[in-house]
Amino acid sequence: MTDMKKLFEQQEHLRLDNKAAFSDETRGRLRPEPEQENDVRTAFQRDTDRIVHCKSFRRLMHKTQVFLNPEGDHYRTRMTHTIEVARIARTIARALNLNEDLAEAIAMGHDLGHTPFGHAGEGALSACIGHEFRHNEQSLRVVDVLEKDGQGLNLTYEVRMGILGHTGARIPETLEGQIVRRSDQIAYVNHDIDDAIRAGILKDSDIPRSICITLGDHHSQRINTLVCDMILSSREAGSIVLSPAVDQALKELRAFMFEKVYRNPIAKGQEIKAQDMLKRLYEYYFNRPEALPEDFQPQLSFDGMERTVCDYIAGMTDNYAVDKYTELFIPMGWHVRG
Repeated sequence: MTDMKKLFEQQEHLRLDNKAAFSDETRGRLRPEPEQENDVRTAFQRDTDRIVHCKSFRRLMHKTQVFLNPEGDHYRTRMTHTIEVARIARTIARALNLNEDLAEAIAMGHDLGHTPFGHAGEGALSACIGHEFRHNEQSLRVVDVLEKDGQGLNLTYEVRMGILGHTGARIPETLEGQIVRRSDQIAYVNHDIDDAIRAGILKDSDIPRSICITLGDHHSQRINTLVCDMILSSREAGSIVLSPAVDQALKELRAFMFEKVYRNPIAKGQEIKAQDMLKRLYEYYFNRPEALPEDFQPQLSFDGMERTVCDYIAGMTDNYAVDKYTELFIPMGWHVRG
């Protein structure tokens, strides 16, 4: 089986562009691991599997993307967003002869550190800890430290830095990481339009005509335009870029979404409630560390109160946070035994 893995690694060198990240040239893992005799997977394929099988990944299906507690089954969650990013990233990486497996691993792990209730949760934790909570940094912490009962997933450097650099100031060194960074933007701005239309906040006709002329009138047209433009422009430039006209249209579309959706009182009407709820939960556990789950108790001794409580709150799903709040702060019904 090891021979098959070596064959896959050799095939990467034959078919991928010389600017690709090759799995047998990884800068390594946080902790060295012995070679597994019966494993046919390359290093980046193993990373994808480790992410997909971890608890934090499963919780993404119950974490908000944009709309809090939407009525209906077809709104995006962090899980569906993650899958959409991975599909876009793989398409672009394949067309550019880059490493699809690396792009997929980064995409699958990029939002593992997201709080319950989306960016509203990030704002709540930022207020609690007195400095900015960044979900990309928390995603790296999840895979490095928190998963597997404190052992972490021990991922490769390229995947870890791609997760960290999917947003924020740090740009991933690999082209595959840069693809995921742009694929994240392509995915969320377009599927958030789709969800906003479903919620009755937007109509396709509300999108400025200048943007539609460049990107297209409908969901699939916009994504296809962005993906195809990135492939063609990146081939010419030798780096991951959009053409100036398409890049400007995407920026204008994002600004439009902030004005009409991300700050819309209908979409965001429950955010203040969600933030107040998380702040109260944080305060409760900060003042009562003995109430933290048993598996978080050892962490208190080496990470301290703030970090441990922050990790616990950030890892909650929306439903779990509501249930905990109800359990701790809402009076429960009772009956007299006859």
